[in-house]
Amino acid sequence: MWNDLRTDACEGMIAETVQIPHGNGSIRAYYSRPLYAKNAGSIVLIPHMPGWDEWCRETARRFTQHGYAVLCPDIYRAFGSGTPSEVAMAARESGGVRDSSVMEDAKGCLDFLKVQENTNGRTGVIGMCSGGRHAFLAACTVDGFDCAVDCWGGGVSMSEDQLSEARPKAPIDFTEQLQIPLLGIFGNEDRSPTREQVDELEERLKKAGKDYTFYRYDGAGHGIWYYDKPMYRQEAAMDSQEKVFAFFEKHLR
Repeated sequence: MWNDLRTDACEGMIAETVQIPHGNGSIRAYYSRPLYAKNAGSIVLIPHMPGWDEWCRETARRFTQHGYAVLCPDIYRAFGSGTPSEVAMAARESGGVRDSSVMEDAKGCLDFLKVQENTNGRTGVIGMCSGGRHAFLAACTVDGFDCAVDCWGGGVSMSEDQLSEARPKAPIDFTEQLQIPLLGIFGNEDRSPTREQVDELEERLKKAGKDYTFYRYDGAGHGIWYYDKPMYRQEAAMDSQEKVFAFFEKHLR
C-alpha cells in the first residue's frame, strides 16, 4: 500500500532500456526491477496512446517501488524514433499500432519475465487508455498471465465503423475467453469508454461468469492518474491505485 514501508529496509532498484529477444527479432522495453528481491511478482505495463513516454517509465518505477519487476514495451517502435508525442503522431497517421503486434509484444514480455531468476513466475498485465484496451485484449487472448488491470480502456466496445485493419475485432467479443481475474478502473464522466460502454462490458463479464471487479468514480473522467494533466483527480487516483496494489498483492505475491 502507499507509504506502507519500513524505514530500516534495504531498498534499491534498477531501471533501464533493454532489448529482449522475441521470435526472429527483439522488443525494446523499459525494464524496472527491485535490486534485492528474490521472488518478485512481475507486471507487463502496456503504454498508452500518448506514447512510450516519461509517465509510463515513472509508473513502472512506482510499481517497482512496491516490489514488482516491470517490463514496459515500446509498442510504437515500428513507427520510428523521436519524442513520444512525435512517434505517437506517426502511429496515428499510419492507422494506429496493430492489435496483433501489441499482443506479440505482450507475449514476448510475459515469456521474458516468467524465466527471470528474481521473479516468482506470476505475471500480471496492466494498461491505461488504449493500453487498458490492450491489457483487456491480452487477458483474453494471451495465455500465461495471472491477472489483468484495465484502466479506463477506450475501444473495448467498438461499432462496425470503428473496426480497421489494425483493430479488426472489438476486444469485448473475446470476453468469453477470459480465464484470469480482471480489475477495472473507470471514471463515470469519461467519454471513451462511456458509462454505457462500461455497463456493456460489465454485463458481458457477468453473463459469462467471469472473475472481475470494477471501481467507478463520480466526478472523474479519462486519465485520472495523469498528474501532469487537468484530468487528474487526486482522491480517485489514490483510492484506485490502492485498489490496484491490493489486487496485485493478492494475485502476484
